[in-house]
Amino acid sequence: MNKLTVRSVGGPTAVLDYAGHRVVLDPTFDDPRTYQNGSITATKYTGPSAAATDLDPVDVVLVSHEHHIDNLDISGREYARRARRVLTTTAGAPNLGPGAIGLRPFEYAEVGDVRVTAVPALHGSPEIGVVNGPVIGFVLEATGWPTVYVSGDNASLDVVAVVAERFPAIEIAILNLGAAQIAARGEAYLTLTAELAARAAALLGVRAVVPVHQDGWAHYTQGADDVVRAFETAGLTDVLVDLRPGDSATV
Repeated sequence: MNKLTVRSVGGPTAVLDYAGHRVVLDPTFDDPRTYQNGSITATKYTGPSAAATDLDPVDVVLVSHEHHIDNLDISGREYARRARRVLTTTAGAPNLGPGAIGLRPFEYAEVGDVRVTAVPALHGSPEIGVVNGPVIGFVLEATGWPTVYVSGDNASLDVVAVVAERFPAIEIAILNLGAAQIAARGEAYLTLTAELAARAAALLGVRAVVPVHQDGWAHYTQGADDVVRAFETAGLTDVLVDLRPGDSATV
């Protein structure tokens, strides 16, 4: 079995080398700044660990959703619009240029020998998730390679259970964590907490969990150290791949 290489760029952004293809997740390349969208303020504390040009050549960009600045910031949007191929939500695809393809949950697209299937994600509680708009995750499959689940901004273990049932061969999970909260959405967590991530790992039965979306933004209420502690408490230290921005690992 071949192995996946993951490089953390920061925030939700990671680079996957998989089955001879390079995949970028939720590109964010802005320097630190504050964004204002109506009543919602988002503050980015840290810039990316790599420039967009350092990631080339890229075969496909996976955008879990394009309407939230921490998953697709200004530079990231420009990057996605220049990409030869982007897979995202059906609502978001028209905003990302001619190379963007919109997928509904459980629809798929082929990228060379890789099948990329969109899977559900719930961006908060059931009530808040509707307000937050459509989000998807992805499952990557290729012959001779581990099946990889990319959660996107999902806060629901019920959704993880659905994905696990549909794809029982998942070996590696790349989970958007951070226990994100914003005042306009109340006290609901908009992404998985560290504790829920450990439960998701057990539910999926994976051999490796790679956390992303846990650093660099003010509305992430938990960070990498919280995730390490939660996996230690759950007895899953051997499953956690503790990548920090700029780090890479082959799993």
